Amino acid sequence: MSQSDELKNRIEAKKLSLRAKIKELQADGQSASREEANKLEARLDSLADSVKDGWDNLSDAVAGKLNDWLKDD
Repeated sequence: MSQSDELKNRIEAKKLSLRAKIKELQADGQSASREEANKLEARLDSLADSVKDGWDNLSDAVAGKLNDWLKDD
């Protein structure tokens, strides 16, 4: 497995985790939960922007940005 494939797998797992957390927060209905869900949605949007050119065209700079994205919580 290449480093790019491994990064993609870690990103996909984190995306699934964030989507589950968003659903949980949305079900809560409290204002703070909605705000947190919106922050998580923004993180997913930034991810989508980072990989808009596709996984096959990742530069080293984008790969570094994605690794940083994985570290943010």
